[in-house]
Amino acid sequence: MDKINQKDLNKEILRAAIVAELDAINLYEQMANLTENDEVRRVLLDVAKEEKTHVGEFQTLLLEQDKEQFKQLEAGKKEVDEELAK
Repeated sequence: MDKINQKDLNKEILRAAIVAELDAINLYEQMANLTENDEVRRVLLDVAKEEKTHVGEFQTLLLEQDKEQFKQLEAGKKEVDEELAK
């Protein structure tokens, strides 16, 4: 990250945080599917749910910091809506 333009640093930090949270969600949900222990499964799925909240927090900050990202997210939503309307 030391070669990142200073004005883009916070956006890159937030993107890295989102990726880390998504990786954690995947890991916890995969482990929950592997275990036969209901208590372990419940805790893993609860923690995965908390990580999803973290994604939302980081995404909210990112969209405030990166207006282009916000525009593209909205464009993506529109494309999905159009495709689903077919």
